[in-house]
Amino acid sequence: MSSGLLALLDDVAALVKVTAASLDDIPAQVAKTSGKVSGIVIDDAAVTPKYVVGLDPSRELSIIYNIGKRSLMNKLVFLAPAALLLGTFAPWLIKPLLMIGGAYLCYEGYEKVHAMVSPHDAAADEAAMETITPEELEKIRTDSAVKTDFILSAEIIAITYATVADKDMTTQVMVLISIAIGITVAVYGFVGLVVKADDIGLYMAQKGRAALTRKAGRGLVKAMPGFLKILGIIGTAAMLWVGGEIIAHGVPLLHHGLESIAGYLAAMPAAAWIAKAATCAVGGLVVGFIIEKIIALMPRKKLV
Repeated sequence: MSSGLLALLDDVAALVKVTAASLDDIPAQVAKTSGKVSGIVIDDAAVTPKYVVGLDPSRELSIIYNIGKRSLMNKLVFLAPAALLLGTFAPWLIKPLLMIGGAYLCYEGYEKVHAMVSPHDAAADEAAMETITPEELEKIRTDSAVKTDFILSAEIIAITYATVADKDMTTQVMVLISIAIGITVAVYGFVGLVVKADDIGLYMAQKGRAALTRKAGRGLVKAMPGFLKILGIIGTAAMLWVGGEIIAHGVPLLHHGLESIAGYLAAMPAAAWIAKAATCAVGGLVVGFIIEKIIALMPRKKLV
């Protein structure tokens, strides 16, 4: 009887050790995964502020909160469980789904570049804006932001799962939850700070006790329009880079080409990274152009 009890205690002790080792490994896996998804995080953080530009300033934080809440819900309720299920029962589906998401990012990025370089009718844009209410515009912007975020979140969750696919289920679940919460809070916390930076600057300029504080506030207000424009360009470039890289990693020939670039510039890591990112961005632009032309050829329903 005593020997059986001792054996049971040994089993419990062994289980506790394994569990403790698994828990100790989770922070390391989270840190490792965070580095791998950094490009997508930059994309998400740079793209999102544009969705509240032109809307009621008093609604900005509420809109960002709603987008962030839906982003977190998508990650925890839909994407993370889907990644675990696919990884267990149909791992071969993950890469094609990632590539479809990458193609969507390329298309979105191409559309943004096209809008930047092609002249458009500003009066027509204003007329279109006048036909919808502020509430409708807010809903359109929020839904559009959530749709783009869903693709980016899917890439983040898929990369996270791929990083821990060989780990036990507890580690997989904990790392997925940690990444989902941590990245969502970081991205939308940053976005909230960016969209309210001009208000902070205005407060500093008007209420600051020190002359230096007031001067810094005025400088912040003046700098924000240019900063938002640069951030939008960075977001578009990151969208093309991330989309192009996802597709390249799904095609062996393209993947080997990227690795060749990295190998050729191995002595200059920064140059290698820039060369790979630029190559992926240009490739993403080409993919987006092709998709746009294919969509343009598709028959469209006539409005009755």
